[in-house]
Amino acid sequence: MQGLIYHFISDDEMLRISNRIKEVEKTTAGEICVAVKENLNFLQRNTPINALAEKEFFRLGVDKTRDKTGILIYVLLPRRQFYIMADTGINEKVPGKTWDAIKDEMQNMFLTGEFSKGIIHGVQKVGNILTKYFPIKSGDSNEISNEIIID
Repeated sequence: MQGLIYHFISDDEMLRISNRIKEVEKTTAGEICVAVKENLNFLQRNTPINALAEKEFFRLGVDKTRDKTGILIYVLLPRRQFYIMADTGINEKVPGKTWDAIKDEMQNMFLTGEFSKGIIHGVQKVGNILTKYFPIKSGDSNEISNEIIID
């Protein structure tokens, strides 16, 4: 049985998203995590998207990067919502409105049915900002999986 995500993106598109994360992270010390939530339990139904994203942020260890440069793109399929959450190291240097602009661009792609293209675009834009503020360092390692995390 296939999950809800397959109504939006295929295995090939998931691979393209993972590969884009891998490519983008070659130029930055930042870490990008894409997580997709397919179902909500009863207690989560009325929880705001930002609170759900924050819970995932910590559950997935996005807050555990060496320089606090992790960022989560959290997609909540049952509500057709998503949220971008950056760690403290990023928030100290990058204005929060930056993520709103990227979210708007992604939203426009989602509305036209271009789900994977929207995520890839978001990953690229986030990566460009991370590269500007947090260029790759010597000894940098991949601290978070590049694969889409589906829960």
